[in-house]
Amino acid sequence: MNQLHVTHQWRAKVACSRRFVTAALMLATLGGCQKVLFSPEDPRTQFEVHDRMRQRYIPLEEEDVFGNPQPALRARLSPDS
Repeated sequence: MNQLHVTHQWRAKVACSRRFVTAALMLATLGGCQKVLFSPEDPRTQFEVHDRMRQRYIPLEEEDVFGNPQPALRARLSPDS
């Protein structure tokens, strides 16, 4: 009889800890990052900082004729003038 009582207590503790872990994971998921870590306006590399200081910054994306963003490859890969 004593063995049955210990097993029941152990199962109750395991069930309680499972509920606690589940609740903690749900709170962590729902309370995740509320704002963006890095702003899109912030420079991404030291080369961007240098280009912005020299007024030679070329944006990473440009809009195509339909207004969809696309990489600004032509502007970024053209030789410096």
